[in-house]
Amino acid sequence: MIYIPGNHDEVMRQYIGLHFGNIEVHRDYIHETFDGKRLLVLHGDELDLIVKNNRFLSKLGSRAYDLLLGLNHWVNKYRRYFNFSYWSLAKYLKHKVKNAVDYISSYEKALARVAKERNVEGVVCGHIHHAEIREIDGVLYCNDGDWVESCTSIVEHKDGRLELLHWASRFERSTLAEVEELVGFQAFSTVGQSPPKAPVPFDDTEEAA
Repeated sequence: MIYIPGNHDEVMRQYIGLHFGNIEVHRDYIHETFDGKRLLVLHGDELDLIVKNNRFLSKLGSRAYDLLLGLNHWVNKYRRYFNFSYWSLAKYLKHKVKNAVDYISSYEKALARVAKERNVEGVVCGHIHHAEIREIDGVLYCNDGDWVESCTSIVEHKDGRLELLHWASRFERSTLAEVEELVGFQAFSTVGQSPPKAPVPFDDTEEAA
């Protein structure tokens, strides 16, 4: 397993280059997909000038984001009470504020330039919590979003195709068995195994017979 720390867990960066059992800590990593594409994987805060040059604003922004996540929790708690689907307040605000939209666009282009400089076909990052897979200037740009606010992740299929999963919407329209099967596929597809089957419920009547 490759572990790449970011600005929210930067204390782990002191362990870059070390191994903890089967866990390797890296600053960035070159991943080769099943179909041979080379992808640069990094957190992405290295290209954030606020994080890089102004520690105070970086900490302030991190605290503000934590508060926004707390507010987002209560908003969705009441939405669930009235049977509404999950909705990200932070994502909504980022799309409505022009400066945030402009920043996301410039950040994505900067990551694409870094990928070209590293001579790879694509880049996989996080940091700005804006989930997306698209091509930028001939470079495959992938941002997996985050697990708390957007409830998104990126998986690789056996043919090398990358897919962005939106867990909130998937869970709403899937049965528990379907979700378990999907999770099993992700966990075992990378080593060529078949997804585990859901356990068959135990029937007391059959045992008694």
